Amino acid sequence: MRLFLALVAAALAYLLLWPVPVDPVAYHPPAPPGFTGDYAENNALDAAELITLPDGGIGPEDLAELPDGRIYTTSLSGNLYRIDGPEPVLEDRLGGRPLGLKAGPDGALYIADSFRGILRWRGPGTLETLTADIGGAPVIYANQLDIARDGTVYFSNSSDRFDPETQGGTKPTSILTIWEQSDSGYVARISPDGTAEKLASGFVYTNGIALSPEEDFLLINETGRARVHRLWLKGPRAGEQEVFLDNLPGYPDNLEAQGDGTYWLAFASPRVPSEKLMPYPFLRKIVWRLGPLVRPAPIHRGMLVQFDGEGRILRSLQDPDGRLGVTTGGKIADGQLYVMTLDSPWFARMPLDP
Repeated sequence: MRLFLALVAAALAYLLLWPVPVDPVAYHPPAPPGFTGDYAENNALDAAELITLPDGGIGPEDLAELPDGRIYTTSLSGNLYRIDGPEPVLEDRLGGRPLGLKAGPDGALYIADSFRGILRWRGPGTLETLTADIGGAPVIYANQLDIARDGTVYFSNSSDRFDPETQGGTKPTSILTIWEQSDSGYVARISPDGTAEKLASGFVYTNGIALSPEEDFLLINETGRARVHRLWLKGPRAGEQEVFLDNLPGYPDNLEAQGDGTYWLAFASPRVPSEKLMPYPFLRKIVWRLGPLVRPAPIHRGMLVQFDGEGRILRSLQDPDGRLGVTTGGKIADGQLYVMTLDSPWFARMPLDP
């Protein structure tokens, strides 16, 4: 009996007192809208063809189309692939963990690398770092980026608290940040003269960003709060920030400007049932101590939406069976919709008109 009581006491002490990396704060999320109305369930992505990366590559997170028509993606291992042909072709080995990709007005490929900051690539062997710090503080989780016509680089930094390299990859860091609800994400820019500065902060896992066609505002995905913000860059409201899309049915990942005033947003996962524990920080610590089997994790249910500059949902394309895995981004290039993924060995492609 004494041994039993000692074991029970030890188990309780572990659940109640064992140190954990998260320090949760209370958050009261609104009830998710579900897959109804503009987000009504469909199987549109069933028509997409899965394109497997060569050499066992996984995680084609984002894509970029260069002015000459070349389309690129990257992998978890840091490989760069050209994907506009019948099969992906290995173009370069970049290393790191490239996430966001964007073509610049100079024809170069710009990269948000979660380990190394903001990079630029002009061809095999030309990789260079544009910035790895802001005011002496390291950029520890660059995620996505967009480039203005004058060469200004806007980028998101998902967390200023959890480093993806020390936390074992990008997914654990996203779960840590969202489970904790730490508002440690920010958005920054690099001016043409190389000066880097923060523009807005206080986001719970900042993710995809996209400039408007007139470059007068920037849209910002806040994954941990299932919403999109608008930050005004020019005009009488310059510097103001507002919620643009709220209480989404899933957690927004990358955001791609189509170039016609519309945007593609991918959901990495539907909203998870464990959101019900968000008002209770102490219980969330206990859940974390229970281990990976009970900790929150993304639900494989692919979904992309296209919306306009007024926030009207134009299209919703879904994969309810989770065939694609965790969907992270999408964009139409050369008449094909490319659908990107976080931890699958493939991306998807299907004909689709703009």
